[in-house]
Amino acid sequence: MHILVDTHIFLWLMYSPTKIDKKHLEILSDTKNFLYLSSISLAEIMIKKSIGKLDVEFDLDYVLDMFDMKILDFDAASALNLAILPMYHRDPFDRMIISQAISNRYKVITNDKKFLKYNCDLL
Repeated sequence: MHILVDTHIFLWLMYSPTKIDKKHLEILSDTKNFLYLSSISLAEIMIKKSIGKLDVEFDLDYVLDMFDMKILDFDAASALNLAILPMYHRDPFDRMIISQAISNRYKVITNDKKFLKYNCDLL
């Protein structure tokens, strides 16, 4: 199964894995699954770091290798899908991740309850 990992889950994997529920940890550790981090999540982390809202340091290649995760680039289809995506969620980063999951038909691991309002597959 193809799984898009939401930004906070990615950060928790690195810094606070005990915050992730057992079911999600099992899914994330199952080597049959293909894990992806959105390029949007990476941009969100770096923007928040640059304005002092997030204090993180990590080697991206090392972390991606450690979690057997790949970067999923934000593409034109996902961008165009934003025009028809309802405004249930005001966070632009989350809206782009939701759009990306829908466009690619990937499942999403998140604890954000606002994702439930969208037509995307959640784990």
